Amino acid sequence: MENQKQSKEEVNKSIVGRWFTNFWGPTCDLSIVDELAAPDMLLRYSLHEPRKGHDDIKAFMSDFRAAFPNLNFWGAADLIAEGDYVVGRWEGGGTHTGPAFSDFLVGSLPASTGKKMHFTGTTVLKIVNGKIVEEIGLDDGVTALQQLGLFKAA
Repeated sequence: MENQKQSKEEVNKSIVGRWFTNFWGPTCDLSIVDELAAPDMLLRYSLHEPRKGHDDIKAFMSDFRAAFPNLNFWGAADLIAEGDYVVGRWEGGGTHTGPAFSDFLVGSLPASTGKKMHFTGTTVLKIVNGKIVEEIGLDDGVTALQQLGLFKAA
């Protein structure tokens, strides 16, 4: 019988798929950070300060989800993998119904604004030895910030 061993790219796409579902999906399970993230993983998006390491990444997501309890991001296209890298297109957002949130680089939201954000992006993740070592995203942060009233259109 032919060997059914998955390619490195298939394994990496599976890791990223689980990460997207369990970290960024509608129900966050922070134990996924310990399972799939390298101890010094870098998480970087334009809206926030870069985060590094398990504790920093968990704190970021805990605060983000407290402020936006219905936060949810999902894939908008098939994942693409080559070597150590996996690229994913996504969309998502949430409604700010929780506490004040000051993690955006351009300003803070007072508690429970009720404002909704919905935006898209592309993320490149690097996987080494089965662990995510970096997640670097290019997001349409201008759209999200306009929707939240933190950035005014010209």
